[in-house]
Amino acid sequence: MTFQSGRHFLQIPGPTNVPDQVLRAISAPTIDHRGPEFAALTSELLDALKPVFGTSGPVIVFPGSGTGAWEAALVNTLSTGDRVLHVETGHFATLWQQMAAGLGLLVDFVPGDWRHGASPEAIADHLAADSARTIKAVCVVHNETSTGVTSRISEIRQAMDATGHPALLLVDTISSLGSIDYRHDEWGVDVTIAGSQKGLMLPPGLGFNAVSEKALAASRTARLRTSYWDWQPYIEANRRGFFPYTPATNLLYGLAEALRILKAEGLPAVFARHDRHAAATRAAVRGWGLEVLCADEREYSSSLTAVLMPEDQDADKVRKIILERFDMSLGAGLGRLAGRVFRIGHLGHLGDLTLAGTLAGVQMGLQLAGVRIDPGGLADALDVLRTE
Repeated sequence: MTFQSGRHFLQIPGPTNVPDQVLRAISAPTIDHRGPEFAALTSELLDALKPVFGTSGPVIVFPGSGTGAWEAALVNTLSTGDRVLHVETGHFATLWQQMAAGLGLLVDFVPGDWRHGASPEAIADHLAADSARTIKAVCVVHNETSTGVTSRISEIRQAMDATGHPALLLVDTISSLGSIDYRHDEWGVDVTIAGSQKGLMLPPGLGFNAVSEKALAASRTARLRTSYWDWQPYIEANRRGFFPYTPATNLLYGLAEALRILKAEGLPAVFARHDRHAAATRAAVRGWGLEVLCADEREYSSSLTAVLMPEDQDADKVRKIILERFDMSLGAGLGRLAGRVFRIGHLGHLGDLTLAGTLAGVQMGLQLAGVRIDPGGLADALDVLRTE
């Protein structure tokens, strides 16, 4: 790659761009994680996290990835041989069910086409058929990062409640938390899973579990629980402002600053901004004459848009041209979508002009790759961005 002046456009759906003030916070000197200054920081953080998850209950912060937070949710609530229901909404839902099977859980995997979210009706049908109540948990990815499809969690909870089934509801919000409206308590979620590197505008390195009282009760009899991921030592240490082992101190500095940024904008405004940027991106895609992968407008993602390429075109070729010519990274197609889609991330620390530049780069890259498009797509997106 030849020298490129200007900033790199990181438009993958995570890790996302980190605000300068968060980077500055992370660069502060490390302090004693057993001292009073750190205890005050921890207490502030744990309180500030709760509104982002939409919960009044505990939020546990692990030094780890979103995948680690997946494992924490499973091992704290379940035992070997327990039956769990997973829904195939894309690449990451598939990986999560593979993890569950690897941990010795019995997985019912509801197949999907990777263009729709988890079906509340299908989940209700599976639970209703489980007359012996052997299914212990339902695991759903809220926003499937590989497809740009957002499952309707509140409707899933309503469908579960209608069956009277006692299964826990475990939800992955790794690419939706802090970007798409989410309500842990109101929607009756038992464990919400998140990571630091997307809507929370941090580098990778922190994983989160928000936990209901029902999930805490399940953790007292779970037999998969491991030392590293065990919730109980965290909850006990957090009461005093500490952690059961060495935390990612400098990432916590960054988290405190990121939470202040979200609070200053206001979560409703954050969600509205993401909605508008997603609408502008979809307008560009349709204007170009291409297809948004998500097939149900109720499930459009406000974090990212997956663009389905014509059969005779290679999405990775388009991505390569855009990276080499315009110094912009787009998300690749994953799993069965490899080479078929590219993904435009529009979440986190992002403004109108950055998105306009992103879509201009995509349009030029498509043209250079020989993809037949209508160049009016960019103007369609700008029409959306001009609106309040």
